[in-house]
Amino acid sequence: MEKLDSTQIKEALKETDGWELTENSIRKSFKTKGFPQTMGLVTAIGAFCQQHDHHPDFLTMKYSEVEVSFSTHSAGGITKKDIDIAKDINKLNF
Repeated sequence: MEKLDSTQIKEALKETDGWELTENSIRKSFKTKGFPQTMGLVTAIGAFCQQHDHHPDFLTMKYSEVEVSFSTHSAGGITKKDIDIAKDINKLNF
C-alpha cells in the first residue's frame, strides 16, 4: 500500500468527520456517555479492525473518552487504508 503525501491526506480528511493529521498518523477522540459505552466502543473498534486486518493504536482510554490513532507501519505513514477505516469507524453506531 502506497503512503499518501500531506496534501492527499489533508484532502481525504475533509471527508472524515473529527479525524486530524498528526506527525505520523491520523487521530480522533471519541466521547461516550460513560465507562460501559467506552468499553463497548473499544470492543467494537477492535472487532471491526480485526475483520479488516488493520489495527489502531488506542492512545488513551478514560471514563468517557477514547483516543484512536491509525497509520500503516509497513508503508511508513498514512495510506488510503487508514483513511478508509477512519470513515468506516465513523459509521459505527455507539
